[in-house]
Amino acid sequence: MEKRLIKAALRTGLVNEYYFSTKLAEIALMRQQGIDVINLGIGSPDMPPESDVIEELGRSASDSHSHGYQAYRGIAALRNAFASWYMRYFKVTLDPATDILPLIGSKEGIMHISMAFLDPGDEVLVPDPGYPAYSAAAKLAGATVRSYDLTEDNGWMPDIKAIVASGVERVKMMWINYPHMPSGARATPELFEQLVSFARRNSILLCHDNPYSFILNKDHLSLLSVPGALDVSLELNSLSKSHNMAGWRIGMVAGNSSFINDILKFKSNMDSGMFLPLQAAAARALAAPEGWYDDLNKIYRRRRTIAAEIMNTLSCSFDPEQSGLFLWGKIPAHYADAVEMTEKLLHENHLFITPGSVFGENGKRYIRISLCSDEELLNAALERVKTRKTLTDNQTV
Repeated sequence: MEKRLIKAALRTGLVNEYYFSTKLAEIALMRQQGIDVINLGIGSPDMPPESDVIEELGRSASDSHSHGYQAYRGIAALRNAFASWYMRYFKVTLDPATDILPLIGSKEGIMHISMAFLDPGDEVLVPDPGYPAYSAAAKLAGATVRSYDLTEDNGWMPDIKAIVASGVERVKMMWINYPHMPSGARATPELFEQLVSFARRNSILLCHDNPYSFILNKDHLSLLSVPGALDVSLELNSLSKSHNMAGWRIGMVAGNSSFINDILKFKSNMDSGMFLPLQAAAARALAAPEGWYDDLNKIYRRRRTIAAEIMNTLSCSFDPEQSGLFLWGKIPAHYADAVEMTEKLLHENHLFITPGSVFGENGKRYIRISLCSDEELLNAALERVKTRKTLTDNQTV
């Protein structure tokens, strides 16, 4: 092999390729070899947005004036729609002119926030288990990641006393995410009040990632509803899950105007605005009637019933009150960890389920099933695990 002439930046060594990127490549290769793999690992909604949203996209795209560069802050109609949505469902007042910044997906916002506020030497509190992008963005910004434990025993809630006892002098930022991914746990107003108080006492930027509030959940709770939260908090939201628009890449960050302006300094050097028809369609989506969410959740509720049967057949325990787009379950004791279990399912039963270790050390004895597959596919997956259980029982006999 020839000596490499150009080396990648040192920062690329701080992170790995995203787990699902490598796993999807492995599944694609298996399928090329003729193996029928059922994928229950990815949280990508398989249903379309509301029909009016698609019609608005087409209408706006057919306008010859819709194809130029757009303002970095997004169009007023979209910011107004986000503000109305927050007032309607979260009872939070936001100034659409100053407190809301549309994003090309909320994952983008995680990086923008990290780059806007973190310096080398700063520490970032990230949940374990939690979304891997929180840690990756902090590392790429040059900060130090400090995990805080979420466990089944504490209801997947942070232990603020334990965090304080470990020292918070260098902590600049803390990520929280409720309804929690992957466990599906819901926050309470009391928890959010405690977290805001903690952040104010210690001058910590509290960042709430809130994309799952409308999936199998009627308790729409925003961190920004807490008095004083705007002084120390940012909240991300997204249309990916709530409106079946994951591939459209439409999200937002909300906070006080000074925080938004800081983020905009970084973001405006990274993109040139969002395609106007996407913004117009997103504004239409945010005006959907409450029945849209009810109908969506009827489908997810039926799917979760099948996912629960898969969990039961695999002898996994789980909380039936979970919210969000997944079902999170604890694996049987005879497996070394979730990776052992999920690799056997993939290579012996051609069924991909996500091991919880992807989300942190505290997830290593859990698996996560996505509800983003129709009932026919979920039932096919159930038949595969039933067959597997029958074979295992026969071997035991």
